[in-house]
Amino acid sequence: MFQEINAENAVEYLKAHQHLKSDETASAEALAWGVSNIVIRIYRDDSEDFVIKQSREQLRTQAQWFCELDRIWRELEVMQELQNLLPEGVVPRILFEDRENYLFAMQAIDPEHQVWKAELLDGKFDQKIAHDLGSYLSAIHRKSFMNGEYQTRWGDQRVFDQLRIDPFYRYILKSHSEIKPWIEDLIKEMTGNQICLVLADFSPKNILITEQGIHLVDFETAHFGDPAFDLGFFLSHLLLKAIFHQEQGNHCIQLAEGFWEQYVKHGAQLSLPDVREATKMEEQELGSRTIRHLAACMLSRVDGKSTVDYLTEPDQQDQVRSFALSLILDPPDSLQRAVSRLTEMLNS
Repeated sequence: MFQEINAENAVEYLKAHQHLKSDETASAEALAWGVSNIVIRIYRDDSEDFVIKQSREQLRTQAQWFCELDRIWRELEVMQELQNLLPEGVVPRILFEDRENYLFAMQAIDPEHQVWKAELLDGKFDQKIAHDLGSYLSAIHRKSFMNGEYQTRWGDQRVFDQLRIDPFYRYILKSHSEIKPWIEDLIKEMTGNQICLVLADFSPKNILITEQGIHLVDFETAHFGDPAFDLGFFLSHLLLKAIFHQEQGNHCIQLAEGFWEQYVKHGAQLSLPDVREATKMEEQELGSRTIRHLAACMLSRVDGKSTVDYLTEPDQQDQVRSFALSLILDPPDSLQRAVSRLTEMLNS
């Protein structure tokens, strides 16, 4: 029988399932990661801390939003596979799982870590982080390119639809019905470009910084799909923060430019095994698709189900709409020009 875990009953649960010794001293703290799961850090006196994560069917948003509990097993599988695609320590290792309770445990990151989202909002702009992230995402996309095993295991996109396509792309049509054909075409385009492992939540809130380096968390939306979604989704977060900072926004734009430059540069160092589909990963083609996802993702963060919590001023929200719609109605011919357009808007 499913047991919902929280900070109050977590230690008791872990002792009952022999993941903690019966006489062990431990405490639990709920962490503020996302809206779709409960994430709890277990502090131990005599051993290393660890983190447990459990699915929630109803997400914590104002609008009703539900998703399948078993998405957590996709996340677990992807975390295990990312150990082979990224440097050691970037993704926490899985420690144990509880299938009955839709829960797993993973290594804990240094409790003194910083969340990159908070750093960016505080005006701390580190180009090295952006460069490293460009290299990491490029490695994930290109090392998984046209991998038949990955496609078989993670080709099902139901959770991606429930957590991204529907609440982000379809939902914005409630406010922007005039772009319905464009959104329908974008979704169709994604379907035709299922070529690599896509995380679909590569976001500053899921990037944790410690003295040891960068750590990535939260992979429940991962699937075999179009890398342009990852790129548009990630870049949207940087450009949204550029609008938040206004005068300092150019720093976020420089992060976006550095990330893209490193993504492309790192990709050139990796060979693609399937020549037939390789054009879909070339800078011009991928950049063009990325612009479309950048526009849709930015629009969704002010008019979708999951809006960003820091753009509270109507004028800033209107800037997001104006910029995003300009990319849709008058698309630039490169990602660099798309980013430059925001620079011009902020400096005007």
